[in-house]
Amino acid sequence: MEHVRATGGREMPGRPIDMPVSQRAFLGVSALLFAVSAAVTIVSAASMSAMGEMPMPGGWTMSTAWMRMCGQTWPGLAASFLGMWIVMMVAMMLPSLVPMLWRYRVAVGGTGETRLGGLTVLVGVGYFLVWTAFGMAVFPLGVALAALEMALPALARAVPLAAGVIVLMAGALQFTEWKARHLACCREAPGRCLMLPGLPADAATAWRHGLRLGAHCSYCCAGPTMVLLVVGAMDLRVMAVVTAAITVERLAPRGERAARVIGAGIAGGGVLLIARAVGLG
Repeated sequence: MEHVRATGGREMPGRPIDMPVSQRAFLGVSALLFAVSAAVTIVSAASMSAMGEMPMPGGWTMSTAWMRMCGQTWPGLAASFLGMWIVMMVAMMLPSLVPMLWRYRVAVGGTGETRLGGLTVLVGVGYFLVWTAFGMAVFPLGVALAALEMALPALARAVPLAAGVIVLMAGALQFTEWKARHLACCREAPGRCLMLPGLPADAATAWRHGLRLGAHCSYCCAGPTMVLLVVGAMDLRVMAVVTAAITVERLAPRGERAARVIGAGIAGGGVLLIARAVGLG
């Protein structure tokens, strides 16, 4: 602050105020967590790819993520899937979550609260708990659908067309008011959507904020998540594209417009998948 006083209370151009140590630590830990989760995701995807995929009627292949390997139990498969899912979600969602956590820290720090580290961790854990619950719901549905597709060749042959229709629907979802409402809640600073003004900055409030943020985020990401699950849950290229799309619509200056542009791209991909499926049929 010496340079401020020396210039009559004005900041010197090109002389930014130093970032507090706690904020630098927050960014450093976030970067490290992203790097580790991304590396583990890449290794897991490579391992799944090395195991191969099962050719299915209709000219497509099924991921081994939904199938038990020799000597593997169902609880073991579920635990393996959930572990991969959590790490993948951390890698995919952290780029757009960090700015929201930063805004939370600024809002709470403005009240004089000094336990920013612990409260931030609670928000993050609550956020990813919602995504963990989502993965727990996805796994049995995926396993059941895989079993039906292996038992019913006619159903398996319809998968490419169904995948195209689902991707088309995911693109259309990007244009809805429902999407816009949840995207607005994800983009704004803590306020009416996420944390009511006047509530104490304590552990319970941080936990609720993380859960609400996770719920809004999972609703907002419904379209891209559908694409991820249908096109390739462990395909690194699909994960990278979906991560970029989610990050852009959260952080771009015109988020709603970005979401619609992304929706148009997704819908176009759905049309191409449908055309390809009809041509193969």
